[in-house]
Amino acid sequence: MPYYRRVGHVPPKRHTQHRRPDGGLYYEELVGEEGFSSDSSLLYHGGIPSALVAASEWQLPDQRTVPNAPLLPRHLRLHSLFDGERAAPVDVVTGRRLVLGNTDVRLSYVVADAPSPLYRNAIGDECVYVESGGGTVETTFGVLPFRSGDYVVLPRGTTHRWVPDAGTTVRAYVIEAEGHLAPPKRYLSRYGQLLEHAPYCERDLHGPAEPLVVTGGETEVHVRHRGAGAGGQAGTVHVQQRHPFDVVGWDGCLYPYTFNIADFEPITGRIHQPPPVHQVFEGNNFVICNFVPRKVDYHPLAVPVPYYHANVDSDEVMFYCGGNYEARKGSGIGQGSISLHPGGHSHGPQPGAYERSIGAEFFDELAVMVDTFRPLALGVAGQESEDPHYAWTWARQSGGTQ
Repeated sequence: MPYYRRVGHVPPKRHTQHRRPDGGLYYEELVGEEGFSSDSSLLYHGGIPSALVAASEWQLPDQRTVPNAPLLPRHLRLHSLFDGERAAPVDVVTGRRLVLGNTDVRLSYVVADAPSPLYRNAIGDECVYVESGGGTVETTFGVLPFRSGDYVVLPRGTTHRWVPDAGTTVRAYVIEAEGHLAPPKRYLSRYGQLLEHAPYCERDLHGPAEPLVVTGGETEVHVRHRGAGAGGQAGTVHVQQRHPFDVVGWDGCLYPYTFNIADFEPITGRIHQPPPVHQVFEGNNFVICNFVPRKVDYHPLAVPVPYYHANVDSDEVMFYCGGNYEARKGSGIGQGSISLHPGGHSHGPQPGAYERSIGAEFFDELAVMVDTFRPLALGVAGQESEDPHYAWTWARQSGGTQ
């Protein structure tokens, strides 16, 4: 995170005594990245945070993948994954289904109507885009309210629980990193402040405002961690001696936060701007961008939709979550769709979209894009939700339109 926050009660100096009203000590925990050499926070617990009383294996949601072979552009209909009657309630953690993944990032989707168990991802940061619905994420740092259009960013190792609002269904697109996520470096000063040319600033990032102090005894926490399972991941259920939400205060530069896509200020120009102007976060070997409603190119001879392009170093994944995406008209893509355009295939607007866009002044579209620098494989949910006709849609034309 690019700036410091202080929440609740902390001592005047770090690594010094911090006492409870009864005279006993609070237990200080350092949560930090990159071996004490990057961002961190200090949390003050009522009990010892490492005290375990039991552990058992947790079978993760299906992590198997198959290569994108033969190499094709693909259309995946995510809403179809959760159609029909439910046999049991679904939560954001155990109900997520893997759509695409590689060794750097995994993309999942879930439609949830129940609270999740307490959960900790010990592999990497999570960035969850809330397509619709609202609720709260309870964390060791405090409570994060969330709403439609929020990115919920959860640093690696953050114990948390998703709680949808009563009677609400939450649709969530889950981006799980193998490492850490941050704002793009080009938008940050050398000291970490978001600069004037950045499309958002610290005021748009919303962290916990006060501690969430929960008292209680033995508590289960589901942990995703490195292991010998599919994708090199495994799961364990830890039973902690005390509830982990016993933090009375914390301070530092590492914590969960929300950022709403409506607070992203689009960068536009006289001619078509390349995708990096839409970037919102970056991780190891991948970036996250969002395409928001915006004024489009205003050169008198501009063609507002993207030019055809071959991203020779990356796979491009677009999640369509609002508005009307001009470049994909006639392809079958709609709300809740994902397009996968892999490296090795030139892609661009559907037939007719190039011509129809001339003279447009505004695009009312909303999409979250992930570009990866290693090839993506298809998860079971990706295979189940595929539209088999998409790869051939550029070749099927009638009078210049699809």
